[in-house]
Amino acid sequence: MSLMRSSSFLGLLRETAARYKFASTIEETRMLNRIFPEQIDNHYRGYKFALWLFYPITFINVAIALVGIFSKDGGASADGIPLDTFGAVGAQAVIAVVALLGLAKLLLGLLFVLALFRYRSMIPLMYVLIVVDYLGHKGILLMKPIVRVGTPFGGFVTATLFALSVIGLVLSLRGKDYLPRRESESA
Repeated sequence: MSLMRSSSFLGLLRETAARYKFASTIEETRMLNRIFPEQIDNHYRGYKFALWLFYPITFINVAIALVGIFSKDGGASADGIPLDTFGAVGAQAVIAVVALLGLAKLLLGLLFVLALFRYRSMIPLMYVLIVVDYLGHKGILLMKPIVRVGTPFGGFVTATLFALSVIGLVLSLRGKDYLPRRESESA
């Protein structure tokens, strides 16, 4: 029942995109179909390297989330956040907010795990979520910057994850399994 609603929602999304010229060419429509497949199943169609790359990306994202939740300082030292300058109440508030963000990241990471082991056709969409999440964080930090001390290594880790995710996204949207079947093959 939910798959039927899901596919009708995606059909409506495609029709709306076509009607309002969001996807003006056939190639753009095909790309949307790769990100939002008509059927969510365990058949991955992109390059296998992107699938294998998604395993360590998922593992690292879940690990970062767990550090945010369970670490004594919430991972603030990795991000160069000077907790000792906030006072006890302010530092505790920052640690609590980081733990809440860690929970949100953990739930997203569990969705990645679900995609890896049960719904691999969602891998391109999961890559899109990682890229949008990273860009959203960077955009918010431009509007609301955080004062940092030293050279935090957490930024290097997330920038590397972002670069790998962009590569994975491109590779997951390409592949021989996306090519349309010839008439002789489908008969």
